[in-house]
Amino acid sequence: MGLIYEKKVTVTEQHIDKNNHVNNVQYVHWVEEAAAEHWDLVKDSTDYPDDVWMLLDHHIQYKKQVYLGDLITIITYPKPPEGIRQPRKVEFYCNDELVVDSLTLWVFIDQETKKIKRLENDWLDKL
Repeated sequence: MGLIYEKKVTVTEQHIDKNNHVNNVQYVHWVEEAAAEHWDLVKDSTDYPDDVWMLLDHHIQYKKQVYLGDLITIITYPKPPEGIRQPRKVEFYCNDELVVDSLTLWVFIDQETKKIKRLENDWLDKL
């Protein structure tokens, strides 16, 4: 596994809101889920397998609606660190078209001390 993680999700009734499209809150859930799954796949190849990420800031742009039965491809990858903040992109595609674009900022938490841990600027190069 490397810097890019991809997963596919078929939209089900549980993802749909009263407007008959994917609920906005569902996208936020998928952002967090994809980031966590990606970290679970790569953490053992880092010096920090026991530490965790905390979501600090979340920006999302909805470009097109997605409906019941649609297949969504979720692609996520970290961007270069910005001090203690770690930006992460999460993109949602339906029929090869970008339908939702997200940029989140995360901080890394030392599991023992429960304090923010600063990672080296080049830590992504080691993945």
